[in-house]
Amino acid sequence: MSNKVLITNEQNTVKIPSGLRILIRRSCNAVLEYEHFDGPAEISVTFVDNARIHELNLQYRQKDAPTDVLSFPMSDNGQYDIDEDNGCKILGDIVISMERAMEQAELYGHSLQREVAYLTVHSMLHLLGYDHEASGLEAVRMREKEEAVLIQLGLPRTVSYTNDEI
Repeated sequence: MSNKVLITNEQNTVKIPSGLRILIRRSCNAVLEYEHFDGPAEISVTFVDNARIHELNLQYRQKDAPTDVLSFPMSDNGQYDIDEDNGCKILGDIVISMERAMEQAELYGHSLQREVAYLTVHSMLHLLGYDHEASGLEAVRMREKEEAVLIQLGLPRTVSYTNDEI
């Protein structure tokens, strides 16, 4: 049985390009495959604007600023709830600010699709338990995994671009 990726658009600042939902599904599936996840998995992806992600960032991370993406993992030490309707392990929620993704795509000189794929891959690794804020080594391992998955998707990184490296 296949993975379920539920995508919801709750913003109207940025037009969602055609094919973006397919790319997000491919990105989620590529991470699960790369990590040999014993699936099927269910992931929810929501598009919001900067104002909404700012609220969520403040509420859940006590950070009073908008951000590009937030991950809400549902696992408890690698244990997942099962959706009884479809037998999928519920991985959690990914919330992407399409406004911020558009700004970053312009800033880094690549497509919105490339930026959203990167944010999705990054968030999927969080849902699977990776944490780049815990240690430098973990951050490096996470970058390597992101890069490997993006290459598989045909989207190699052109430049290194994370806010914390500038």
